[in-house]
Amino acid sequence: MPLRNYLAAIAIFCNEVKGKSALALSRDLGVHYRTAFVLAHKLREAMASELKGMTVGGPGKIVETDGGYFGGYIKPANYKENRRDRRLAKNQNGKRQVVVVVREREGRTIPAVFKSESAALGFISSRVAKGTELVADEANSWNDLETRFAMQRIDHSQAYSDRGVYSNGAESFFSRMRRAELGHHHHVSGKYLIRYAQEASWREDHRRVDNGRQVQGVMALAMACKPSVDWSGYAHRA
Repeated sequence: MPLRNYLAAIAIFCNEVKGKSALALSRDLGVHYRTAFVLAHKLREAMASELKGMTVGGPGKIVETDGGYFGGYIKPANYKENRRDRRLAKNQNGKRQVVVVVREREGRTIPAVFKSESAALGFISSRVAKGTELVADEANSWNDLETRFAMQRIDHSQAYSDRGVYSNGAESFFSRMRRAELGHHHHVSGKYLIRYAQEASWREDHRRVDNGRQVQGVMALAMACKPSVDWSGYAHRA
């Protein structure tokens, strides 16, 4: 494609608040859907490169952690008597995954994808610096973290914020990502879920940066990236 198309793609991609669907991008650029799909994912990969090796928190800092489940949609049966409670493990298809996020207040956001929240404890320990005060909800998955960090817990069944204890930063990230999934993409494949999560974290962290600087930032990240980790040889089915 002409260089102008790549620059236009970055500008269009950054101009969206919650994400840009590949179909809409293909129409804007006048290219095939698959071309736009791969290009959008390469931009997500460039955004993710900013998070590589990053840690959050430190002495005197507060980091919020939480998990949100995505994917694995099962279409409900037509008749009510045939429907099943899809929250139960026996009625799920095994494709549902959890995005776990650690977010420093007034700082950066780092996501990762796991099968369950309890599987994320090693990730949290490696990405949150020692001496950090951690805030989490009442889920039992986070109990073991109390042996590694000073923690505050908030029971969301009782309140969203209680005497200064809240995890609204993490919830804000999930709100943005959920609206991207439902409003723009409609479906997010499990193997690409981490890239969508990394895109949402980049957008959340740069939400107060003007569009011009966002475009320049993504251009710089894209130019610094080596050949794609996920998409090299995709057109040749490699």
